Amino acid sequence: MDKLSPVGQADALQLAFDLSPVGICVTEHRSVVLCNPAFGTMFGYAPGELLGQPLEPLYPSHAEFEHIGSIGRPVMEACGTYSDDRIMRRRDGSLFWCHVAGKAVDRAQPFARAVWMFEDLSPLRPVAGPLTSREREIARQIVTGATSKQIGRSLGISPRTVEAHRARLMKKLAAGSQRELVARLLGSAPS
Repeated sequence: MDKLSPVGQADALQLAFDLSPVGICVTEHRSVVLCNPAFGTMFGYAPGELLGQPLEPLYPSHAEFEHIGSIGRPVMEACGTYSDDRIMRRRDGSLFWCHVAGKAVDRAQPFARAVWMFEDLSPLRPVAGPLTSREREIARQIVTGATSKQIGRSLGISPRTVEAHRARLMKKLAAGSQRELVARLLGSAPS
Protein backbone atom coordinates (compact mmCIF):
# COMPACT_ATOMS: atom_id res chain seq x y z
CA MET A 1 0.00 0.00 0.00
CA ASP A 2 1.29 3.45 -0.91
CA LYS A 3 2.13 5.91 1.82
CA LEU A 4 -0.35 8.81 2.04
CA SER A 5 0.82 12.30 1.22
CA PRO A 6 0.48 14.93 3.97
CA VAL A 7 -2.75 16.11 2.33
CA GLY A 8 -3.97 12.52 2.12
CA GLN A 9 -3.10 12.01 5.79
CA ALA A 10 -5.05 15.12 6.78
CA ASP A 11 -8.03 13.92 4.71
CA ALA A 12 -7.84 10.48 6.34
CA LEU A 13 -7.71 12.01 9.83
CA GLN A 14 -10.72 14.22 9.05
CA LEU A 15 -12.58 11.18 7.71
CA ALA A 16 -11.78 9.18 10.86
CA PHE A 17 -12.98 12.07 13.04
CA ASP A 18 -16.18 12.62 11.05
CA LEU A 19 -17.14 8.94 10.70
CA SER A 20 -16.05 7.69 14.12
CA PRO A 21 -18.83 5.61 15.73
CA VAL A 22 -18.07 7.24 19.11
CA GLY A 23 -18.41 10.86 20.10
CA ILE A 24 -15.16 12.82 20.09
CA CYS A 25 -14.72 16.36 21.31
CA VAL A 26 -12.01 18.83 22.16
CA THR A 27 -12.72 21.00 25.17
CA GLU A 28 -11.25 24.15 26.64
CA HIS A 29 -12.14 24.81 30.27
CA ARG A 30 -14.90 22.18 30.00
CA SER A 31 -16.56 23.83 26.99
CA VAL A 32 -16.77 22.25 23.53
CA VAL A 33 -14.50 23.82 20.89
CA LEU A 34 -14.67 20.97 18.37
CA CYS A 35 -16.78 17.83 18.13
CA ASN A 36 -17.63 15.16 15.61
CA PRO A 37 -21.16 14.40 14.36
CA ALA A 38 -21.46 11.29 16.58
CA PHE A 39 -20.94 13.45 19.68
CA GLY A 40 -23.79 15.81 18.79
CA THR A 41 -26.09 12.98 17.71
CA MET A 42 -25.47 11.03 20.92
CA PHE A 43 -26.74 13.96 22.95
CA GLY A 44 -29.53 14.95 20.53
CA TYR A 45 -27.94 18.02 18.97
CA ALA A 46 -27.44 19.01 15.35
CA PRO A 47 -23.86 19.19 14.00
CA GLY A 48 -22.12 22.29 15.29
CA GLU A 49 -24.85 23.16 17.79
CA LEU A 50 -22.63 22.30 20.77
CA LEU A 51 -19.63 24.35 19.62
CA GLY A 52 -18.75 26.95 22.23
CA GLN A 53 -21.17 25.42 24.74
CA PRO A 54 -20.22 24.20 28.21
CA LEU A 55 -20.39 20.46 28.95
CA GLU A 56 -22.52 21.03 32.06
CA PRO A 57 -25.95 20.68 30.33
CA LEU A 58 -24.89 17.18 29.23
CA TYR A 59 -24.78 16.07 32.88
CA PRO A 60 -27.89 15.12 34.86
CA SER A 61 -27.22 17.90 37.38
CA HIS A 62 -24.85 20.74 38.25
CA ALA A 63 -23.69 18.75 41.30
CA GLU A 64 -22.71 15.77 39.11
CA PHE A 65 -20.85 18.05 36.69
CA GLU A 66 -18.89 19.54 39.60
CA HIS A 67 -18.31 16.17 41.27
CA ILE A 68 -16.92 14.50 38.13
CA GLY A 69 -14.64 17.51 37.64
CA SER A 70 -13.37 17.29 41.21
CA ILE A 71 -12.62 13.57 40.79
CA GLY A 72 -11.16 13.83 37.28
CA ARG A 73 -8.86 16.83 37.72
CA PRO A 74 -6.40 15.27 40.19
CA VAL A 75 -6.27 12.03 38.20
CA MET A 76 -5.52 13.96 34.99
CA GLU A 77 -2.89 16.03 36.79
CA ALA A 78 -1.24 12.83 38.01
CA CYS A 79 -1.32 10.77 34.82
CA GLY A 80 -2.72 12.93 32.01
CA THR A 81 -5.77 10.76 31.36
CA TYR A 82 -9.09 9.97 33.02
CA SER A 83 -11.92 7.58 32.22
CA ASP A 84 -15.09 6.30 33.84
CA ASP A 85 -18.62 5.12 33.18
CA ARG A 86 -21.22 7.70 34.15
CA ILE A 87 -24.80 8.70 33.54
CA MET A 88 -25.20 11.59 31.10
CA ARG A 89 -28.23 13.55 29.86
CA ARG A 90 -29.55 13.97 26.33
CA ARG A 91 -31.15 17.15 25.08
CA ASP A 92 -34.63 15.67 25.65
CA GLY A 93 -33.77 15.08 29.33
CA SER A 94 -33.42 11.30 29.04
CA LEU A 95 -30.50 9.77 30.91
CA PHE A 96 -28.05 7.19 29.59
CA TRP A 97 -24.89 5.38 30.67
CA CYS A 98 -21.79 6.57 28.88
CA HIS A 99 -18.14 5.53 28.91
CA VAL A 100 -15.96 8.64 28.88
CA ALA A 101 -12.19 8.79 28.39
CA GLY A 102 -10.06 11.89 28.07
CA LYS A 103 -6.50 13.07 27.72
CA ALA A 104 -5.19 16.46 28.79
CA VAL A 105 -2.96 18.41 26.46
CA ASP A 106 -1.09 19.74 29.53
CA ARG A 107 -1.25 17.69 32.75
CA ALA A 108 -0.52 20.79 34.84
CA GLN A 109 -3.76 22.35 33.53
CA PRO A 110 -5.91 19.36 32.55
CA PHE A 111 -9.10 21.28 31.83
CA ALA A 112 -7.39 24.06 29.84
CA ARG A 113 -7.56 21.79 26.77
CA ALA A 114 -8.40 18.10 26.53
CA VAL A 115 -9.58 15.53 24.00
CA TRP A 116 -12.53 13.33 25.03
CA MET A 117 -14.21 10.20 23.73
CA PHE A 118 -17.83 9.43 24.66
CA GLU A 119 -19.32 6.00 24.01
CA ASP A 120 -23.07 5.50 24.47
CA LEU A 121 -23.57 2.38 26.59
CA SER A 122 -27.37 2.53 26.61
CA PRO A 123 -27.82 -0.50 24.30
CA LEU A 124 -25.89 -2.59 26.84
CA ARG A 125 -26.73 -0.76 30.07
CA PRO A 126 -30.06 1.07 30.28
CA VAL A 127 -30.52 3.50 33.17
CA ALA A 128 -32.44 1.59 35.83
CA GLY A 129 -35.38 3.73 36.89
CA PRO A 130 -35.52 7.30 38.14
CA LEU A 131 -32.67 7.90 40.57
CA THR A 132 -31.73 10.99 42.57
CA SER A 133 -28.47 12.77 41.88
CA ARG A 134 -26.84 11.19 44.94
CA GLU A 135 -28.16 7.73 43.99
CA ARG A 136 -26.63 8.14 40.52
CA GLU A 137 -23.27 9.10 42.05
CA ILE A 138 -23.37 6.07 44.34
CA ALA A 139 -24.64 3.75 41.58
CA ARG A 140 -21.76 4.88 39.33
CA GLN A 141 -19.30 3.69 41.96
CA ILE A 142 -21.20 0.55 43.01
CA VAL A 143 -20.91 -0.85 39.48
CA THR A 144 -17.12 -0.47 39.66
CA GLY A 145 -17.03 -2.62 42.81
CA ALA A 146 -16.19 0.22 45.21
CA THR A 147 -16.90 -0.44 48.88
CA SER A 148 -19.15 1.78 51.02
CA LYS A 149 -16.04 3.12 52.72
CA GLN A 150 -14.42 4.01 49.37
CA ILE A 151 -17.65 5.58 48.06
CA GLY A 152 -18.09 7.56 51.28
CA ARG A 153 -14.52 8.85 51.11
CA SER A 154 -14.98 9.86 47.46
CA LEU A 155 -18.26 11.69 48.13
CA GLY A 156 -17.34 13.14 51.52
CA ILE A 157 -20.09 11.23 53.34
CA SER A 158 -20.05 8.45 55.92
CA PRO A 159 -20.07 4.77 54.92
CA ARG A 160 -23.30 4.45 56.92
CA THR A 161 -24.94 7.09 54.68
CA VAL A 162 -23.71 5.18 51.62
CA GLU A 163 -25.29 2.02 53.06
CA ALA A 164 -28.60 3.87 53.51
CA HIS A 165 -28.50 4.98 49.86
CA ARG A 166 -27.53 1.46 48.78
CA ALA A 167 -30.55 0.08 50.69
CA ARG A 168 -32.86 2.60 48.96
CA LEU A 169 -31.37 1.63 45.59
CA MET A 170 -31.97 -2.04 46.33
CA LYS A 171 -35.58 -1.31 47.27
CA LYS A 172 -36.19 0.96 44.24
CA LEU A 173 -34.72 -1.60 41.87
CA ALA A 174 -36.21 -4.64 43.65
CA ALA A 175 -32.78 -6.18 44.14
CA GLY A 176 -32.43 -8.91 46.72
CA SER A 177 -28.63 -8.92 46.87
CA GLN A 178 -25.60 -6.81 46.05
CA ARG A 179 -24.98 -8.92 42.93
CA GLU A 180 -28.56 -8.38 41.79
CA LEU A 181 -28.28 -4.63 42.45
CA VAL A 182 -25.16 -4.40 40.29
CA ALA A 183 -26.88 -6.45 37.56
CA ARG A 184 -29.92 -4.16 37.60
CA LEU A 185 -27.74 -1.04 37.51
CA LEU A 186 -25.87 -2.53 34.55
CA GLY A 187 -29.14 -3.41 32.83
CA SER A 188 -28.51 -7.15 32.83
CA ALA A 189 -29.92 -10.19 34.54
CA PRO A 190 -27.84 -11.56 37.43
CA SER A 191 -25.98 -14.76 36.59
